[in-house]
Amino acid sequence: MNDLKKELLKLCVRYVQKRIDGAVQAINATQQAANEETKSSAGDKYETGRAMMQQETDRNQAQLNEANKLMVALNHIRTGTAFQTAETGSLVITNNGKFFIAIGAGTLMLNGENYFAVSPASPIGLKLKTQKIGDEFSLNGKIYRIENII
Repeated sequence: MNDLKKELLKLCVRYVQKRIDGAVQAINATQQAANEETKSSAGDKYETGRAMMQQETDRNQAQLNEANKLMVALNHIRTGTAFQTAETGSLVITNNGKFFIAIGAGTLMLNGENYFAVSPASPIGLKLKTQKIGDEFSLNGKIYRIENII
């Protein structure tokens, strides 16, 4: 079962790496466009274009920083541990889905099954935290029963 968590962790790392690659690519493209921008006789137009490119670079840099934080969080997840209660790194099987508590990466498909990668700070992550097998909780009108924790 720990192999399952390792595979889910790999999928999360792949998800974050795509975000990192996308942000780096966007930063490089914006920087290249800024370098190719030539100062025209309409100085205000040039300055406005440069300011917009800087805003775009700043936005992409913020996305890159956030993705790097997610990668650091993933690097601290222990997949070889058996958990008695739901916590970061555990796979929680409920009557309403399978939740890997790691980062908010959405639905992960593995071996033909859907798993939900959720952040421990998300509403469902907060509800799952410290739950044990057999515990129940309610979220958005649904009752979740913990069937297994891996």
